[in-house]
Amino acid sequence: MTGVEFLASFVTTGELHGLRIGATLDEIDRAFRHPFVAVVGDEGQWLRRDYGLVEFAFNPGPEWVMATASVQLHRLASGDGLARAWARSMGVGFPRYTSWKEAGDALSRTGGVPELKVTDQGGFLQYRAASSNVSVLVVDGEGEERGYRVGNGDVWSLELWAPFRNA
Repeated sequence: MTGVEFLASFVTTGELHGLRIGATLDEIDRAFRHPFVAVVGDEGQWLRRDYGLVEFAFNPGPEWVMATASVQLHRLASGDGLARAWARSMGVGFPRYTSWKEAGDALSRTGGVPELKVTDQGGFLQYRAASSNVSVLVVDGEGEERGYRVGNGDVWSLELWAPFRNA
């Protein structure tokens, strides 16, 4: 699968390799066969796993459950080692840079594209899909050029979040 196909699917469905908010740690372990660094917060109040390209945050309970997930595309700009490792372990081929135009073109070829609300985030544009709970941050700076960092119009990251619900 190409990186833009993966991103279009994520934005449309809110699923990351078949996982959604509330997925258990065991489900993550079965879906992600990639090395990670884990950090447990004070007194076990939270857990974060960083897989290099993807990060998960978990809430405790009878078992750890996913609270958020993010795809940190900006990390690919510094070289192609992470992209190669990710393609080997997860079967998704990413280039060093993914422009929002490329992602938008892939979204237009995908069925069920959610409505995207655009907001200025000070140096970024956020495209938020309420129906899938996915936000896309895109670099918004005329002086930002590609190099060891992503440039203007490139996707910085995607985040899967849980909507706030009154109790």
